[in-house]
Amino acid sequence: MSITDDALSANATIANGFDPSRGGPPAPKIAIVTCADPRLTAIEQMLGLAAADVDMVRNFGTVIDDDAVRSLVLSTRLLGTREIMITNHTDCGMLRFTDSELEARLRKETGQAPIAPARFYSFTDAEANTREQIQKARSHPWISPEVPIRGFVYDVSTGRLSEVFPDGQAAAG
Repeated sequence: MSITDDALSANATIANGFDPSRGGPPAPKIAIVTCADPRLTAIEQMLGLAAADVDMVRNFGTVIDDDAVRSLVLSTRLLGTREIMITNHTDCGMLRFTDSELEARLRKETGQAPIAPARFYSFTDAEANTREQIQKARSHPWISPEVPIRGFVYDVSTGRLSEVFPDGQAAAG
């Protein structure tokens, strides 16, 4: 049996106790853009937030790309999300290669040179990447300047967040 088959079997059992009130319209309070790394799966709980209060946008490397922007615009403009939190993390797999290295490897392994994805968005510094993603989100004209956008790096060894400021300065103490 596959993992998907196991999941479907579990769903059939778990759905018997499903609370239909959970099917109401979404009303998130915050959008969190974070990595798809499984170590961040329960980030709402790590932040003390209820899952219903969070619009979660996940992709490898915590990238503000076209799809993340689409999600953030919909979340803030249609669903009423009032804040955006961009959360990168230590020990990210995207730190372990460059786009050109991965592209060369994939060409060698497959013998193909596809046109997409155009970039993998690898990076060498989680804080610098977080600053770049804050800037990308903040500069989009459809994300209201009234919506705060803050960035963080989650330490996978300690469970703690460190704020990353757009200008690279530390918080005033």
